[in-house]
Amino acid sequence: MPAAMTVPALSLLETRVLGVLVEKQHTVPDTYPLTLNALTAGCNQKTSRDPILDASDAEVQAAIDHLRSLSLIVESSGGRVMRYAHNVERVLALPSQSVALLAALMLRGPQTVGELRISTERLHRFADTSAVEAFLHELASRPAGALAVELPRQPGTRETRWAHLLSGAPEVVAAPVVAHGDAVGDAITVSEVAALKANLAQLQAELAAVKTTVARLCAELGVPPPGGP
Repeated sequence: MPAAMTVPALSLLETRVLGVLVEKQHTVPDTYPLTLNALTAGCNQKTSRDPILDASDAEVQAAIDHLRSLSLIVESSGGRVMRYAHNVERVLALPSQSVALLAALMLRGPQTVGELRISTERLHRFADTSAVEAFLHELASRPAGALAVELPRQPGTRETRWAHLLSGAPEVVAAPVVAHGDAVGDAITVSEVAALKANLAQLQAELAAVKTTVARLCAELGVPPPGGP
């Protein structure tokens, strides 16, 4: 594996662009690399994103241009429009497991180990939370510079959260204090269920997009759609 490069701190939108490219490489491989329109839609997606953004095509293009200058994005001109793919594994000299974790952190913000295992399910299927922890600690102790950090445990929580460092040190936001011990377990369970619901919403949106594409292709070919009369 080539030596890892050191990259300057990236903006929120730049990390979102990278996270979207990693995600879509796995979830919609037939349309990857992505066009600018698809990449902007992925950045502004309302599900599986924290925070929610409303970036313009021009802002996403500016982020792409900067990431290209750092070799984190590569451009291809297949078809009528430019398409973009990430180059994170090569530039940062990381295994795919670590890239999946970074993508989840770039897309959804700080998360517990359990939440990360759920949110990376479609990018890499980790055997257990111990495997997730092992790769997180590798990212945190990376010789070329840490790319992830374990945040201080918040009052009233049972687990610590992890954050990426591609935008510099994260701002630690205090979590709401839970009064009773029994409620702590409930709060963690709720957060994990929320992550699963977000994944389900994303799957449903992508399935609807696929159905629309299939219906359009069938109409162009003059054949009935699957399941039609």
